Amino acid sequence: MKPHRFHSVPVLMYHHITPSSGMITTSPGNFESQMAALVANGYTSLTARQFAAYMRGESVPEKSVLITFDDGYLDNWVYAHPVLKKHGLNAVMFLVTGWAQHGEKRPVNGSGQLLPACPSHRECMDMVDAGRASEIAVRWSEVHAMEEAGTFEIHSHTHTHTRWDLKLDRAGKSEAIARELQQSRDTLLSELNKETPHLCWPQGYFDEDYLQAAANTGFEVLYTTDAYGFNRAGGNSRYIYRFSVKNKPGAWLMHRISIARNPYIGPLYNRWKKYRKLRRQAKNNKTS
Repeated sequence: MKPHRFHSVPVLMYHHITPSSGMITTSPGNFESQMAALVANGYTSLTARQFAAYMRGESVPEKSVLITFDDGYLDNWVYAHPVLKKHGLNAVMFLVTGWAQHGEKRPVNGSGQLLPACPSHRECMDMVDAGRASEIAVRWSEVHAMEEAGTFEIHSHTHTHTRWDLKLDRAGKSEAIARELQQSRDTLLSELNKETPHLCWPQGYFDEDYLQAAANTGFEVLYTTDAYGFNRAGGNSRYIYRFSVKNKPGAWLMHRISIARNPYIGPLYNRWKKYRKLRRQAKNNKTS
């Protein structure tokens, strides 16, 4: 059975699940509500392999989503992993491979043990800048536990999450991103015995040089931070649309998914949101 030409798979984008408030953060309570809503409404959480096959034109259940997490924060293990396990859902973690280190697994929510600190996004970035990324990132022992439990599968988000286009000239940044992608692939192969075609761009940035480096390194399914489009079967696997999930209950997520899947309302909503974003950017450029 071929997928309907209007069918689309929404890709959800998360970063943090933690009680610490701040940007790109969902509270554990709202995340629980969102995952429960997916199950109650009959949604299937696809694996990366299933999603890649769908982008090649294969069929998936009509009510399908791909759940993704960027960067690989400790709170994904502490708070998201138990919820996904409870509801029988799986997600994709795009891990900054250079942040992960070795060590014992830390306690997860619901274990009855004292939980590790899971800071806000701003605090996490400050710790990364201070050379303390390993304190706010998952460990390889936790990665293995999540993959074995079927809650998270791990794919590439480069090795250091560096925007080389902001630091080097064209030749330098092309060489740097190629080196980063190879380091990430080598690390995943060494730690997980995994060769993956899935890559998420840091901060959503890429250009033709980045795309060429990805192709040369074996990455074929490339994830953006662009929410204004549809992931249709047989579509462009080098430009996967994702929308950021807000810190709101499950009812909000169901409404947002219904828009993302609707072949009539969805394009109108995307054009309106993109227009508003461009207007905000133009206004900011005038005042800066």
